[in-house]
Amino acid sequence: MRALTTTVRTPDGSFSLLLADGSILASGWTDDVAALAALVHPTLRPDEIVEVGPAAREPHVTRAVEALTGYYDGDLAAPGTVPVRQHSGGFRMRAWDALRQVAPGERITYTEYAQRAGQPAAVRAAAAACAMNAAALFVPCHRILRSDGGLGGFRYGLAVKQRLLERETDSEPAPTLF
Repeated sequence: MRALTTTVRTPDGSFSLLLADGSILASGWTDDVAALAALVHPTLRPDEIVEVGPAAREPHVTRAVEALTGYYDGDLAAPGTVPVRQHSGGFRMRAWDALRQVAPGERITYTEYAQRAGQPAAVRAAAAACAMNAAALFVPCHRILRSDGGLGGFRYGLAVKQRLLERETDSEPAPTLF
């Protein structure tokens, strides 16, 4: 499979997208495309990755870049309009679908997330689904917090997670890093 990649400058740093067949395979605050590709399930991992500019005349790249820039321009729901393609076992697939239903500005705990994914007792599995999410922002794992209100973890750093949460809410500050 052939995939396209592009990197966009955002207020939170370089953000790279890896797309194939019109869907996001992986995305995140990095310019290391090889690291992103390594996050993709082996059955979906591309054989060839072609780098294109963010203004490329590739409709799927344009749509993803517009959703990303739209998010940073205040359309916080824009990333949810772009198709994402990930693969794993049944629970993790349901968990990723449940993540896409967590609205901008909404914060839920890992316990609530496990419930929404259909297995209330699977809190650790829900946390693992967040950790294995390859499509950051488009599958918004940053909206999941620890039960004590702490940030928990985030592949791209807690400072980025905190800024995302702050961007998505008007009234309530994100938990502090310390």
